Amino acid sequence: MSGLSPIQDSSGAVCEKETVVEEVLSGSTSSSGIDVPQQIETVGSPTYPPLAKTILVALALYIAVFLVSLDRLIVATATPKITDHFHSIADIGWYGSSYMLAASASQLTYGRIYTFYPIKWVFLLSIFIFEVGSAICGAAPSSFILILGRAIAGLGTAGIYSGAVIIIALTVPLRLRPVFQGAVGAIIGISSVLGPILGGVFTTEVSWRWCFYINLPLGGLAVIAIFFLLDVPPPEKGDWSLREKFNQLDPIGNLLMAPAVTCLLLALQWGGTTYNWSNWRIIFLFVMFGTLFSIFAFAEYRLGEKAMVPPRIFKQRSVLAGIVFTMCTSASTMVMLYYLPIWFQAIKNVDAEKSGIMNLPLVLAMVVGSIGSGSLVSLLGYYNPFMFAGVIFMSIGAGLLSTFQPDTDHPKWIGYQVIFGFGLGLGVQQANVAVQTCLDPVDIPVGASLLMFSQQLNGAVFLAVAQNLFTNFLTANLDDIEGIYATWVIASGATTIRKLVPPAKLPVVLKAYSDAIMKTFVLALAMSCLALFPTLAMEWKNVKRVAKGIENGDDASGSSDSKRQPSETC
Repeated sequence: MSGLSPIQDSSGAVCEKETVVEEVLSGSTSSSGIDVPQQIETVGSPTYPPLAKTILVALALYIAVFLVSLDRLIVATATPKITDHFHSIADIGWYGSSYMLAASASQLTYGRIYTFYPIKWVFLLSIFIFEVGSAICGAAPSSFILILGRAIAGLGTAGIYSGAVIIIALTVPLRLRPVFQGAVGAIIGISSVLGPILGGVFTTEVSWRWCFYINLPLGGLAVIAIFFLLDVPPPEKGDWSLREKFNQLDPIGNLLMAPAVTCLLLALQWGGTTYNWSNWRIIFLFVMFGTLFSIFAFAEYRLGEKAMVPPRIFKQRSVLAGIVFTMCTSASTMVMLYYLPIWFQAIKNVDAEKSGIMNLPLVLAMVVGSIGSGSLVSLLGYYNPFMFAGVIFMSIGAGLLSTFQPDTDHPKWIGYQVIFGFGLGLGVQQANVAVQTCLDPVDIPVGASLLMFSQQLNGAVFLAVAQNLFTNFLTANLDDIEGIYATWVIASGATTIRKLVPPAKLPVVLKAYSDAIMKTFVLALAMSCLALFPTLAMEWKNVKRVAKGIENGDDASGSSDSKRQPSETC
């Protein structure tokens, strides 16, 4: 039976096939033309593990997601100590970009791997890769080895993120998935704040190496729980040869997409910092990205159902709207999570740990919104209203945050964060719920990977855009102040302004610095507002009604057509 649309067999294995299957697919092509693993003929409604077992599996997934989310930010606080240890200040950018590069470049590949290979073992392998990378980072004898470890950890991260969403789709009834998906959003939010705090504690009290070693025992706990508790039937691969299995992973697409993403992220990483935007290296990287991506798009179109991302998935309206929604909200979120701490550190003169604590209103509001919206979607059935409300709250919150001045006091910076964070929580996981509602189970891995890829890549792109906005406006503002050189202020960092600038000129410099950060918040406001359009384009589907159709062996619309093709739920 299919590992992604398992069906109840004589042993009572977990199943989630939305319709009655009337034909046996021996590694051949389905009625929609898609190559899928073999499925067996059976009749019956889907069954899931007992709720207690599902909760334990979910807790293990949350631990894994927490670790990889934490790992994105915890290294930022430890970077000064790492550079002191290795005398490697020139490598600062690579400690984060190597991780991001590996995760983004491999994200879509995991969608195919999860489609055609055993989900449980792919997920465990992803955790193992992440753990190996963390161990290498913790024990690194040189800066180069640390960067290598970060890249390896990034490869595992991509599989953990998408795998967690896929496993939830296979083990949790559709009507309850919004609750479990909402918890994923809450976990990511909590880790975003705890990252800098824990990084500061480990670096100050123990060693920067424990920022990576902490992943080993907690990751091991997740592996043990998944190994013994998760029971997902593996896909039947029939008589496929190793070559046929490998071809299902779209090697051509991988050979084109991975270097394309690498070129784009390197251009964004180096542009405006290491090299000017007009430098031939940056131009060359952008040209290579455009060329490789164009060839990739053409190759995917020609490959059809064998492509890394089958074109028919993009034709599904809710999937396309979900991708655009995710791109907009991830851009807004990353800008806020990155520049709010900088504002606190530079303008309010606090350290990284304190700035993390001052970010708690945003994250706690996000947790409340994420869990609350997940519960209400399960109760009411519709996710669209929460996406719409989330965009409205995010836009209002971002607009208010963009009014900060150096003398803005705590009632405002707390309240404005709460508004933005609550809106983010309302909508953050709804695109995932929509994709799982509208796609056939066999397509969920690709859909989940597409959303994660959009989130990671667009977040990186708009961080680069925000950085250039900030740098350009700060330079323009400081050029008007006699005796202050913009290059010195920018190079010194947010926490050393008061040491560099004479006290008499400090207020005007802080005003210039704050105004430049506000330009990045305006960018977040614009992206939050743009998220309204994909929200309005999203189809209205009732999760409870679709779930009831699944349980009755019908399609989402209540049809008894037993040969509903993939991706035609919506």
